[in-house]
Amino acid sequence: MQMIIQCPQCGARWMLDSVVADRRLTCPTCWRLFKVPRMDELDKATRVIKDSKTSLYVDEEGRTYG
Repeated sequence: MQMIIQCPQCGARWMLDSVVADRRLTCPTCWRLFKVPRMDELDKATRVIKDSKTSLYVDEEGRTYG
């Protein structure tokens, strides 16, 4: 399963495996360090992933799109 991650500083986006959930990432564009939320912190995200079995976008506030 993959997630589209967006940097909260520069807005750069990239697609990564969902194993990045609950980890800190460094943006390859602006080098800002930020945390990707845990999947269990985002009940709606978990439901969307299970239902769609495709990509999911989660923004910095935890809103999900997918």
